[in-house]
Amino acid sequence: MRILQIGAGGVGAAAAGIASRREFFDTFVVADYDLAKARAALRDARFTAAQIDASDPAAVAALCREHKITHVLNAVDPRFVMPIFNGALDAGADYLDMAMSLSGPGVMLGDEQFAAEPRWLAAGRLALVGIGVEPGLSDVFARYAADHLFSRIDEIGIRDGGNLVVDGYEFAPSFSVWTTIEECLNPPVIWEKDRGWYTCEPLSEPETFDFPGGIGPVECVHVEHEEVLLIPRWVDAGKVTFKYGLGKEFIDVLKTLRKLGLDRTQPVTVGGVRVSPRDVVAAVLPDPATLGDRMTGTTCAGTLVTGLGKDGLPRSVYLYHLVDNEWSMASYGAQAVVWQTAVNPIIALELLAAGTWNGTGVLGPEAFDAVPFLDKLVEYGTPWGLREQ
Repeated sequence: MRILQIGAGGVGAAAAGIASRREFFDTFVVADYDLAKARAALRDARFTAAQIDASDPAAVAALCREHKITHVLNAVDPRFVMPIFNGALDAGADYLDMAMSLSGPGVMLGDEQFAAEPRWLAAGRLALVGIGVEPGLSDVFARYAADHLFSRIDEIGIRDGGNLVVDGYEFAPSFSVWTTIEECLNPPVIWEKDRGWYTCEPLSEPETFDFPGGIGPVECVHVEHEEVLLIPRWVDAGKVTFKYGLGKEFIDVLKTLRKLGLDRTQPVTVGGVRVSPRDVVAAVLPDPATLGDRMTGTTCAGTLVTGLGKDGLPRSVYLYHLVDNEWSMASYGAQAVVWQTAVNPIIALELLAAGTWNGTGVLGPEAFDAVPFLDKLVEYGTPWGLREQ
């Protein structure tokens, strides 16, 4: 396997660090617009750095051909999904990402990618989309629950929360604020079997969810997320939702950004310079990748499933994955949120390299057998849990 990873930020650097401890690949090219960042992510002789403009599909295809790439891992923000996705296909490589193509008026998350599936099928190539932690591991949990725990699923609800604190900052998101604004302030999507996909108000229907691992109760609200668009395609469920445990302060900040128009991506003119308000917000906040040594606490990603168990009796379970920041920093030098995201595509690549997972077209994680993935998660030293509700 010859991998091209595009992006050497927090998640990209963590992914390279995790991959370096495995033997399933021959070549791992780390490419970034900033060549110095790409070089900083190199780990051993199998790794090579390259400079790339991720918005240029021809450049992606050319780099794939230059290094005889078999698999492209997209580790940049979702603005660049389509050029990387198209560039990989043009070069005859398989593709993985951790966030799908963006939504817009009349367009849902991932629509552009699913519309291209006939081209991927004709080429005999695989695009494995949404294989981070959320989406990604959360979708694997949904598949596992459907296959092994339930005879009927009434609702699948992704619930994400943590108790991470960053010393020295009043407000410092632990993940890309550009992506966080995108998913939190767009209209959230809900799926119901008898209604299909529909939207609701951003940050609506607050509920308090009690997270495991010592995190405890956190206020969760609806946000736009890929699982709601992915899970119903492969898992039979009455309803699918996604709620993010942002906490009251974070929710208030996001609402203020929206009121002020600082969530907008379209450039405005300031002193004769065109600048995106959202890019300004991202620029004035600290880089999440640099916060690990100031951060304490645990992050939790999980899937709440309710319905009837295999015995026909009512059942509700929460399948979850915890990462403690002290552990991820000591073990990998990566803060908890980016490490938890990065481990999943590396596991998926290893399963693809072994032929354990295989397929063609545009597929989500829930299209594959969940057990080998969850076994690998344990093998990587980061086990998952199941709590009866």
